[in-house]
Amino acid sequence: MSFKAKVLIIDDEPAIRESLFQFFHQEGYEVDLASDGKSARDLLAKYEYDVCFLDLKLPDTNGLNLLKEIVENSLDTQVIVISAYGNIETAVSAIKMGAFDFLEKPFSIYEAKLSLEKALEKKRLALENLYLKMNLYEREGKIPFIGKSKLIKALLEKAKVLAQTDSTILITGESGTGKGLLAKKIHEFDRLYPGPFVCVDCSCIVPTLFESELFGHVKGAFTGAHSSKIGKIELAQGGCLFLDEIGNIPLDLQAKLLKVVEEKEFSPVGSLKIVKANVRIITATNKNLKEEVKKGTFREDLYYRLNVVHLHLPPLRERKEDIPLLCDYFLRFYEEKYKCPPKKLSPKVMEIFFQYHWPGNIRELKHLIERLVIFSKGSEITERDLYFAGFERSSEYLSFSSENELIKEVLPRENEILPLEEIEKIYILRVLDELKWNRSLAAKKLGIDRKTLRDKLKKWGKT
Repeated sequence: MSFKAKVLIIDDEPAIRESLFQFFHQEGYEVDLASDGKSARDLLAKYEYDVCFLDLKLPDTNGLNLLKEIVENSLDTQVIVISAYGNIETAVSAIKMGAFDFLEKPFSIYEAKLSLEKALEKKRLALENLYLKMNLYEREGKIPFIGKSKLIKALLEKAKVLAQTDSTILITGESGTGKGLLAKKIHEFDRLYPGPFVCVDCSCIVPTLFESELFGHVKGAFTGAHSSKIGKIELAQGGCLFLDEIGNIPLDLQAKLLKVVEEKEFSPVGSLKIVKANVRIITATNKNLKEEVKKGTFREDLYYRLNVVHLHLPPLRERKEDIPLLCDYFLRFYEEKYKCPPKKLSPKVMEIFFQYHWPGNIRELKHLIERLVIFSKGSEITERDLYFAGFERSSEYLSFSSENELIKEVLPRENEILPLEEIEKIYILRVLDELKWNRSLAAKKLGIDRKTLRDKLKKWGKT
């Protein structure tokens, strides 16, 4: 059974505990029971709960004191207070202390269900708001999964089938082929885990912060942890956790990730509590993980748990019939972004695109189309525009007798001087395309540090 949420019922009356347990368990919730403060504290120290029903009158503790402890020590547990001695003053005190709702005994099972559903909705909205604030979706340049080739159609058919299962999926393919887009497409079809799609780029996280980023941490867990933080796994609850470039995850954390995959649970950094991980896990890599296993840089047991289903995304040079579709989409996208009149590629340019081997794959095509839209002046993009946009290999296909002759043909027609920053941008993007967007290598070639390169790309909206 796939549980909707984890619920703790704290009440000293056996009839109430059992009736709530039976009902919520049948509804698909994972339910734990406590009859007093001590057993409740033991469970709260071990597990993180989504919702807690708390009776204010317990045999060994004051319910309001326990409420305060739960609110202070749990990351986002919603507490529904219940009491047979309800009055307005007690209810107001409980709400002020952080309780989500107050139910007066006797209450119907359906009142409890309604309160639970509202509490879970509040938690969902809070996580969604945090999710948006953290800007986990890359808004600029976000594109759909485009293709009509046989290879792509076959992948999409597999994606539809896999979306109906809870299998762990490994997507392989060269850099820039759209592995993240395929993962999002699988998520679009998903009915078992329809919640948020949370992406973690394992190649961009500082190793010392990786554990906190993935699992979250509690206040005081380490120097600088001035407040608790929810990790990416919890943000993805009910949805998909996409671990991109999984081959870069530190070896010492792979065992902890294996526990998430196998047991569907984890503990935030600095906490002994166990949190359920109700997520689908999709991973992607451009590395050969079998070779990484042989080298000892990737755990063999983790590899086989991630590789339950393997999807390979072909490079653009093996699906060239998709190039016209991709070009059309990028042209329309950047025309709208830069408020340009409609443009089209000349037959010669399209011929060049079909001959070219695209080492940077779709990402390289995307950035090239963006530059062509910016720099081309006419309604038709020609091979001259290719050269001016930094497509160095265009000279391999053009009929001019020399590169100097081509430059003479281009520059008088443009008759303008570009700002230095724009020239720098064109050059840096060209180097990145050449190096398949390997940022570390590009920074080394450009003679700048990785942070400087990252800051420039962020400024240009290329993060």
